[in-house]
Amino acid sequence: MSNWDGQDRPSYNTPLSPSAPMWLTPEERAAGINSDLKVAARRFLCPNCGREFSLFQSRAVACKACPKAGSNCPYVRCPFCDKEYPIQGFIVPDNKADMVRTNQYSDRVFNNWQDAYGNNRR
Repeated sequence: MSNWDGQDRPSYNTPLSPSAPMWLTPEERAAGINSDLKVAARRFLCPNCGREFSLFQSRAVACKACPKAGSNCPYVRCPFCDKEYPIQGFIVPDNKADMVRTNQYSDRVFNNWQDAYGNNRR
């Protein structure tokens, strides 16, 4: 187990696998946080503009109007410079199963939000 204080912490843009063992604090576990959420919410640096963003931020802002955003799109888009990158190798390792798992998780989160709040503007 790691507490991320040592050298075993991944570098800023190192892809994480949601299927790999991942350290969760007791507080994270109590809040219902899992490895899928940690991967989708992890901040990354855009190789083009140098700003940081997460997959959630990408899908909610940059991909909002794209018809592929809710259907396992294989790309992630920087919400600042609008540059698009393959999600495989950027957010998740070069592993098709991890890519699909991460996409399905983020799509499920946004579809649930849309169902609950999307057309209700009160």
